[in-house]
Amino acid sequence: MKIRHIAFMTVFLFSAFRISAQQPGCPDRLAVNYNPEAIANDGSCRYRPASIAPLGSLYLEAQIPETSGLIFRDNMFWTHNDNSDINLYALDTLQGKIMKTFPLRGISNTDWEEISQDESYIYIGDFGNNSGNRTDLKVYRISGQSIAENSPEYDSICFSYPGQTDFDADPYDSDFDCEAFIAAGDSLYLFTKGWASNQTTLFSVAKEPGTREAGRRATLNVNGLITGAVYVEDKRIIVLTGYSNKLNPFLYLLYDFEGTDFFGGNKRKIDLLLPYHQVEAITTTTGTRFFITNEAFSYEPLIKNRQKIHLVDLRSFLDDYLGLSVPVPDTLNSFIISPIPAKEYILVQSLPELIPADYFLINMSGQIVKSGELESDTSVVNLSGLNSGIYFLRIGTEKRQAYKIVKE
Repeated sequence: MKIRHIAFMTVFLFSAFRISAQQPGCPDRLAVNYNPEAIANDGSCRYRPASIAPLGSLYLEAQIPETSGLIFRDNMFWTHNDNSDINLYALDTLQGKIMKTFPLRGISNTDWEEISQDESYIYIGDFGNNSGNRTDLKVYRISGQSIAENSPEYDSICFSYPGQTDFDADPYDSDFDCEAFIAAGDSLYLFTKGWASNQTTLFSVAKEPGTREAGRRATLNVNGLITGAVYVEDKRIIVLTGYSNKLNPFLYLLYDFEGTDFFGGNKRKIDLLLPYHQVEAITTTTGTRFFITNEAFSYEPLIKNRQKIHLVDLRSFLDDYLGLSVPVPDTLNSFIISPIPAKEYILVQSLPELIPADYFLINMSGQIVKSGELESDTSVVNLSGLNSGIYFLRIGTEKRQAYKIVKE
């Protein structure tokens, strides 16, 4: 009897340990509901409002005013226009200048809205559908080797959306538009641009050429219009670009998900400090530094934004997840400062309980060179006019709350 009792207790304790070890919750220390005991991510993480500014921006050449897709391949950026232009443009990574042009003869451009890739192919999404009435949605699949040999070979993947029966919707009032997709495994994954709902729905389509119905996977309320996507497969990170109905751009981070359950992990929206820029595409070179393009957009006489490429560094949002060094708010006396190094300004993020708060920017000689007040939980401190070098940002009156700032 004692042996049976011991065996029972051993099984019970082992089962309890397994349950505890797999406790679901929010394991991201940057989240407001971080659970230090959580091992399995159940997608419940919630975050404070956040924003980010580009580290730098470059104008793109006149040939690509409607840049709508972007990948990094062979040490160059590749982009395209979303009108009748059938060229791919390869750009250098330093100045954004066009290095090569590849005409894709025999292919039509009804509305190219995105480009993606895997090891063997480049994929171009001819599925822009602002009016919701297209019945010829397709993705062109182009051999990467044939591009390298300057003799592009292609086939096509044609698809339709399940459940779409209305092809007479008013323009910009359909949820069957798409401008973002990624290649993963044996499928393409499409993130729709929901004009009517301000949501995005994830669909999957097999990579093989042919005609088929897309598979509906899940829907996410992004409160905006999704326009681009990049997948960092080895890090399980997807970054989406988009903008609001008032043309306020944002990034939407999806990370720490399992398999292709892309909406099952962390979901974080970050405002992009580029007002009235119609951001359209995104790619990455490192998995933490991302490049974003915007189309030319004008609303005379108030707004005239040319096509550009922008660099943003998302380490302050992803380094904790990736296991790198990042300041983490583990008490109510913590702030997050980004980017570091900085050029024109820094963002100071905090919990709402700490705002308002005075700040002092101090140089290496101990002199206060700038001061002011943090008025919101995401405040901008302008560094323009300051010389390059090292400074210390002191928040409040306690000297221990000083953060090292490097101005380039």
